[in-house]
Amino acid sequence: MLSKFKKFKSIKHYAKLIAISPLFISSLYPNIQNSAKAGFEVQWYDNDNFKKLRWYQTDDRKSGRNKIFLFLTSSDRKTGLLKVNIKVPDRFISKIKEKKVSFCKVKVGGFYEKTKCLENIPVEIELDKKNKSLDIFPESPIPSDKNNYAIVLKVTNPNRGGLYQFHSFGQSSGNVPVSFYLGSWTLKMQSI
Repeated sequence: MLSKFKKFKSIKHYAKLIAISPLFISSLYPNIQNSAKAGFEVQWYDNDNFKKLRWYQTDDRKSGRNKIFLFLTSSDRKTGLLKVNIKVPDRFISKIKEKKVSFCKVKVGGFYEKTKCLENIPVEIELDKKNKSLDIFPESPIPSDKNNYAIVLKVTNPNRGGLYQFHSFGQSSGNVPVSFYLGSWTLKMQSI
């Protein structure tokens, strides 16, 4: 009788151990999810004046080496562009160097294909460190055709994670060049 009781007690003990073991294992390996590099965005104060632009980045970790593609798709450009101005956020504390900025005709990647530059376009780049803005002057105006273009930044990510909003303005290539708002890119850097 006593041996049956010990056997029953040991089976009950193993059953409890099996039931509780997933909790212990999950605490050893926290649930680290792969966040999307570009995609879902939330705007708190959504208004008609704000226009979301597409982007892609290769690394979203703090202090990671990153290659950021800021896309100007065919639907973003209503006219040809003589100049593109990018306002860099004040909290984006990273060294942006003129030689690490390029402009290219791009193939926007997806699930099966990688985002890559097809053809580099010669540009003149002016970096205003005081106002944290970047002016890009292509040698010939960017046409309003079906091709997609990208401003490529090779930077080291800031030490502080969060959302960084880059605003872009363009100057039209007409008889009277007019500056206008192109849209904004909202980049996400991990804070972990």
